[in-house]
This record gives sequence, structure tokens and C-alpha cells, in this order.
Amino acid sequence: MVLTPEMRRVGVTPALLKTTQKITCPHCGLEFSLFQSRAIACKGCRKASFGCQLARCLRCDNEFPLEGPLVKSKEKEKQLADYMNNIVANYNRTTGKKGTR
Repeated sequence: MVLTPEMRRVGVTPALLKTTQKITCPHCGLEFSLFQSRAIACKGCRKASFGCQLARCLRCDNEFPLEGPLVKSKEKEKQLADYMNNIVANYNRTTGKKGTR
């Protein structure tokens, strides 16, 4: 997906766009986005609060690295994981929800 001027205007960043790209679980083949993974499968996981650099499958709970499917280096993997973790933490803070299952 290409970042359009309208998307930029409303605050969509390249990092946010990256979190919506589909990734495939290497174990069961389910397609999902990192955004879905962090919001659903990783909810309540202690590692999610500490910059976890893994994606977790919504179906089989298999964890696998972000490097490869979404990013090409460990540095970019860390940046993307931190970005997504901050989105989820901010959501939990603003809605008064706990980050637990």
C-alpha cells in the first residue's frame, strides 16, 4: 500500500502502514497483521511491555520474529516493535484498560 498525501494529512505514518501489512504464520499459515497480533494475541503478555520483537499468531499462538516478513534488519525490527507497543500502551492508558488478558 502506498502512503498518499491524504493519509499523511490525517497522521498515517510509514510505520503505521507497515503494521497493517499481512504476515503469514509459518506454523499454521494464518494471515494477519502485526496490529491484530499486538492488540489480540499479545494482550497481557509481559514481553509486550518490554519491546518484544516477535509476532504471535492469532490462531496457534506461535511466536516468530518480525525480521523477514515485515523488516529487513534487526534495527528496523526493534523500531517497528517499539512503535507498535507504544500504540497499544497508549490505547490502554487512554481507555483505562489494563494490558492483561
